[in-house]
Amino acid sequence: MKIPSPWCTESPVMSRLLALAARVAIVDSTVLITGESGVGKERVARFLHDQSCRARAPFVAVNCGAYADALLESELFGHARGAFTGAVQDRLGMFEAAESGTLFLDEIGDTSPVMQVKLLRVVQERQLRRLGETKVRPVDVRIITATHRDLRQEVRQQRFRQDLYYRLHVIELVIPPLRERPEDLRTLAGEVLAHTATRLQRPILGYTSRALEDVLRYSWPGNVRELEHAIERACVLATGPRIDVEDLPDVVRSGLGPDPIQVRPLREVAREHQRAYALEILTRCDGDRRRAAQALGISATTLKRRLRASERARWSLMHKSDGSAS
Repeated sequence: MKIPSPWCTESPVMSRLLALAARVAIVDSTVLITGESGVGKERVARFLHDQSCRARAPFVAVNCGAYADALLESELFGHARGAFTGAVQDRLGMFEAAESGTLFLDEIGDTSPVMQVKLLRVVQERQLRRLGETKVRPVDVRIITATHRDLRQEVRQQRFRQDLYYRLHVIELVIPPLRERPEDLRTLAGEVLAHTATRLQRPILGYTSRALEDVLRYSWPGNVRELEHAIERACVLATGPRIDVEDLPDVVRSGLGPDPIQVRPLREVAREHQRAYALEILTRCDGDRRRAAQALGISATTLKRRLRASERARWSLMHKSDGSAS
């Protein structure tokens, strides 16, 4: 299926995702978009809205993680004059502001259990009450939600309501992180630079070859958001018509992401445990290798080989320690 503009992707996994999104866009089903922070969940939500029959109506985005419960309730459902201190006039909530269009609830996984109950009622009944009112108001919106959390795990740990999860999880779109779709990095870097240079009114035409190499080599753990911030910084600092290596953040120039987790191969750890256990059994058998091998269920030759390997490993470790100390 052809992907409508403005999307350009060379990544097979992203192509499949966008093809699915294009099919989903034409119906009103609730969509849950998941993925790491910064992967572009709101961009996909806007894509769904723009390709839908609601495209001429508003697209309204709310970051649920940015508000305390009381403020979020007022932000979503609105309030009547006098509902609380400072409520000097009636105010539409985001559900009503998005009437006939799309309401995008970002970071839905950050909402409290109390707020989840109130959201569930609106999602189920398609009607709401403003704070301080008894009047029920119908709402006609398409609801798209997003989160970086694993909502299945949140449900299992009773931090997210199962009934609300099933209401929101009619269709799930999982956006892969940028490091898993390096084919898109060159195109994204060009798109983001063009947009940022225009917004900042900077006459930047592109990247030097060395700068582009650094951009393409870096793993971008912060995904598209980190890419956007890095390119904005580079646009501000650039002194010529092209972004150069010196304009990029240090971490991008070095090509380093977060420190990798230092782990040893499982096979190596298993061998060491086997050797240690063999030595323990040998000690308990008063050094009798035949008895120890019989107790371990291996041949005396195999036991001898493993003990010899253990001795070599111990000697190598001691030798390295001596060398590092000198």
